[in-house]
Amino acid sequence: MITVATWNVLHRVHAENWYEDVATRWPDEGARIAAVTARVAERTERIIALQEVSGDQLAGLRMALPGRTIHAMRYQRLPTPRRVPSSLLDGGEYLVVVTAEPSREVTAESFAQDRGKGALVVDAGGLTVIATHVTGDRRRTDQLARLAELATDAPQNAAVLLGDFNTDRASVAAGLGDAFVVAEYAAGAMPTRPRDSGPKSQYIDHVVVHGATVTAAAVDDVGGVSDHNLVHAALTV
Repeated sequence: MITVATWNVLHRVHAENWYEDVATRWPDEGARIAAVTARVAERTERIIALQEVSGDQLAGLRMALPGRTIHAMRYQRLPTPRRVPSSLLDGGEYLVVVTAEPSREVTAESFAQDRGKGALVVDAGGLTVIATHVTGDRRRTDQLARLAELATDAPQNAAVLLGDFNTDRASVAAGLGDAFVVAEYAAGAMPTRPRDSGPKSQYIDHVVVHGATVTAAAVDDVGGVSDHNLVHAALTV
């Protein structure tokens, strides 16, 4: 059994551009980065995918996790501050995969339809791992089709897709096709994208498998350090 997790840790520029409550709750981004890093460091999952990772956050993870393998892909589009100047030293935005065992990057790409979203593909001991962040509009159709291609490029491998899909479980399942299984949420699971104001809470972060079985996905409260909670599950190949 392989334990996996996915978490959108919220890029600071996005938080400030979109008036996220997190930016108000954590005025010191350095302190928030340290809190996010500490939460990742204490996780026991063998594979962790992270979305909206700033360059500063990535540096913190690399320093705190010397015993783990960290892969990162920088998006072609740089988040642009719209309201206040950014305090980040490296304002780039990354997809990240953290593995407990040695692993190798296979490919990484920004989606053609949205250069600020994409996929990072890693081979972890014969398991294809895809960290992804999908656009929250009709562009997701082509992006999900591309993810299905990436997941089956090595047909001898089972695959797990981990990420923020910006839509519900049924839409992800329909977009990827019948060969994929999107983990159901455990009974009573809290929202993966809770909201204190504005639109209602959403379940938009998912664990998806191809050629494997997966347990129900559990959702852990991150204490408001990000606008997303952490999702984790276990799969059997």
